[in-house]
Amino acid sequence: MLPRDKKGETISVWVRDPKIQKDEWPSYLDYEICLHTNSMCFTLKTSCVRRRFREFVWLRQKLQSNAVLIDLPELPPKTPFFNLINAQNVEQRVRGLQEFLNKIMQCPVLLSDSRLHLFLQTQLSPEEIEACASGQTKFSVEDAIYKYANSIRRFPVEEEEENKSLCVS
Repeated sequence: MLPRDKKGETISVWVRDPKIQKDEWPSYLDYEICLHTNSMCFTLKTSCVRRRFREFVWLRQKLQSNAVLIDLPELPPKTPFFNLINAQNVEQRVRGLQEFLNKIMQCPVLLSDSRLHLFLQTQLSPEEIEACASGQTKFSVEDAIYKYANSIRRFPVEEEEENKSLCVS
């Protein structure tokens, strides 16, 4: 748990429960990110999403481009032959991702980035996060968080396509 200020605001973020996803080739690990906070910075006070390592890499690049004067924490190294089965490799990566997020949560400038909020509180893909954060969707960041937090669905396009197919039937 990270104390935010003297008002008693806290932000707790956990990276846990790595799971192998075999739906795509090559297989990959994703990680559950759970957030619990009383901070006014966040739309929802609790949320859990799943993210893969390359999405963390994307987030770090975007945060760095938005806050060029801030020295962002490093992610755990990308191992060329990362072994999904090696428990020690997986545990080191989980700890590294946890440390990365904990350090980010301590920086007010980074906490103001809507991409961070969408990353932590929705299942939107990086492309969908970027579109929403840059105002290229009919949904605001807050709408997206309320609608797609703790959801396995990605973005409104899926819902619109479902509705169209129901109307045609």
